[in-house]
Amino acid sequence: MADILSLSKARKARARTEKEAAAAENRIRFGRTRAEKQREAAEKALAAARLEAHKRED
Repeated sequence: MADILSLSKARKARARTEKEAAAAENRIRFGRTRAEKQREAAEKALAAARLEAHKRED
């Protein structure tokens, strides 16, 4: 015979694992350090400045 299973506990366990997976995805997407954010902003500003420097005047 199969073991008796509490459906509410199984449902809560499944919800917990789904929340953990979403949290891990958010850590990857949004969890950057301040230094990483500043470096990316500096690189973006440098690229914009280089592009602006190469534009012709109308």
